[in-house]
Amino acid sequence: MRLKAAVGAALALLAASCSGGGADKATDTTGIDGARIIRASGEEWLSYGRTYDEQRFSPLDQINTGNVGELGLAWYADMDTARGQEATPLVIDGKIYVTTAWSKVKAFDATTGKPLWDYDPKVPGETGVKACCDVVNRGLGAWGNMLFLGTLDGRLIALDRGTGREIWSKVTVDQDKAYTITGAPRVIDGMVIIGNGGAEFGVRGFVAAYDAATGKQLWKFYTVPDRPGANEAEYLKAAETSWKGEYWNIGGGGTVWDAMAYDPELGLLYVGVGNGSPWNQAYRSPGGGDNLYLSSIVAIRVKTGEYAWHYQTTPGETWDYTATQHIMLADLDIGGKTRKVLMQAPKNGFFYVIDRTNGEFISANNFVPVNWATGIDPKTGRPIENPAARVDRTGQPFIVSPGPLGAHNWHPMAYDAKQKLVFIPAQVTSYPYIPAAGWKPSKLGFNVGMDTASNAMPADNAVREAAKKATKGVLIAWDPVAQKERWRVTLGGPWNGGVLATAGGLVFQGNAMGNLVAYDSASGKNLWSFEAQTGVVAAPMTYSIDGQQYVAVLAGWGGAWAITAGVLSDMSGPVRNISRLLVFRLGGKAKLPAMPAADDLPLDPPGLTAAANVVQGGAQLYGRYCTVCHGDAAIQASGRGGIIPDLRYSGTLASAENWKMIVHDGALKDNGMVSFASVMSAAEADSIRQYVIARANEDKALAAKKVAMR
Repeated sequence: MRLKAAVGAALALLAASCSGGGADKATDTTGIDGARIIRASGEEWLSYGRTYDEQRFSPLDQINTGNVGELGLAWYADMDTARGQEATPLVIDGKIYVTTAWSKVKAFDATTGKPLWDYDPKVPGETGVKACCDVVNRGLGAWGNMLFLGTLDGRLIALDRGTGREIWSKVTVDQDKAYTITGAPRVIDGMVIIGNGGAEFGVRGFVAAYDAATGKQLWKFYTVPDRPGANEAEYLKAAETSWKGEYWNIGGGGTVWDAMAYDPELGLLYVGVGNGSPWNQAYRSPGGGDNLYLSSIVAIRVKTGEYAWHYQTTPGETWDYTATQHIMLADLDIGGKTRKVLMQAPKNGFFYVIDRTNGEFISANNFVPVNWATGIDPKTGRPIENPAARVDRTGQPFIVSPGPLGAHNWHPMAYDAKQKLVFIPAQVTSYPYIPAAGWKPSKLGFNVGMDTASNAMPADNAVREAAKKATKGVLIAWDPVAQKERWRVTLGGPWNGGVLATAGGLVFQGNAMGNLVAYDSASGKNLWSFEAQTGVVAAPMTYSIDGQQYVAVLAGWGGAWAITAGVLSDMSGPVRNISRLLVFRLGGKAKLPAMPAADDLPLDPPGLTAAANVVQGGAQLYGRYCTVCHGDAAIQASGRGGIIPDLRYSGTLASAENWKMIVHDGALKDNGMVSFASVMSAAEADSIRQYVIARANEDKALAAKKVAMR
């Protein structure tokens, strides 16, 4: 049966000119090939960024600045996963395809919303503990008559586009390690290209290409060298001297978990490479070094998987400053000459313009306040670092801007060539980096080499309010040639949605406050807004069928900020998770159902009986093993909205035995809560319970104090 399916898939791809890239040989008009993606007119959305250049600009203009006020809901579809929704849908031949949390796939009629099929890869629940940033998925790839899905547990799966039937499945990672896949595959010349995540958990990053017809691996590109003497590729041999110590024993990091772009003329694939593992370079690479190819943009010859060039945005990074953020390609007039450029606004807060033919640095400027560097050297393209921010070298704490969630995270940008503007979903954040003393890697939890307990938000309303005041979410219109801001919109808080720009003079963005908004791309004026009933972090897209333009977005609050930022995570709300696909058109009359009743339970924890040293020990364990899912300082502000439980409200706090069954014994592993017996004793697990009880009582007292002051 597998041979029959593979042969059938190969024939389908042949009919769609799977070898083509630039050749228009398709005999099956429903098949997807490179030529169809390149010449996409706007009616369809065939790849994650619409086209290979990833500009996320649509030439459709039926919906424009003059009539966007008439935009209404055409239809909606409820998702069956109350977790973060980050996917950009694909629209092909009148059908819309979307991935949801837990790597599920759904297909609908794109005009009516009629469900057509769904697919569940049945990702084991315990995989959730390997995911740094929620059990999300960002989308699909398409080629021939197939769709391609990367699953959280590291599989690459080919589906029949018409039926959702699985054609082949390939395990792409070592599943005994904490690899995950959340990004969308790209498909080029019959090759499905996918990376992975897991740098915080001690893995070695790579990106690989697979034959679309069969799933056979075609090439594999590592982003971090193996031990000296074990590297065959010249680019990895060249990187060996930029590392110190026995880095290979702790993975090194450098995962390619999101950004990719492709230039068909140059035959180059551009990938963004992630942070080091652990963050703290003093443990990762004692003695320093640039640590190639961490935090770099790398160009790969797509046919062979060979190295072409690289540009490193943050040499020797120690702050989780990934360069996996959105990469887009454009031709810009710079100094009277048209340059083929690559643009990126990575976590470190600088906007980069790079020559995409050879990796030459052109320009960079910070688009939000930064203090880890004073600028980028115009001759070398290297950052001019602030020595005090180098906590890995000083051994002293320092509040660094931006923080580890970055000045810009995975949320896609958009580029309007007519306006000559890039629209950046940015954020202003800081973070107290505190080096961990005597750090050792662990089998579970974040392996970052930082003290993630001592920097927890204190139970102090004044400190919390000051932190909120200093933290912002912004939509920035950026001139990439002049390297300056043209306009900005300040939002309620960070973690707002990705961006879509259209020829109608519009910029669409969802936000953490629960709205989808259309702005005038020339001025930033708010022209239209829709209450989505939940935070929107995914990017909108648009398509047209029978002359009718639609705008679609997957809504559903979640992701890294929502689950880890504690008291800061609900700055814009708080908002609930109500996961839906929302589709709009001019004159749309559909209505969402009424908001469900709030479930604001009183904070009523048991009394604290444990000694202070027990609570302190629990705080250290919580910081290392629990913060990443349950929130800073045991505050999961969005947990009451259906994302991840807020432990301060847990009924198990009153029962040491029930707590042990869950935390130590793994009674809820199918829900993602695995056993932590391999890294802590039952007594240590109970000390976490005591810490959460202490935190709950502190916050109960703070709430009472607020009421008394009114």
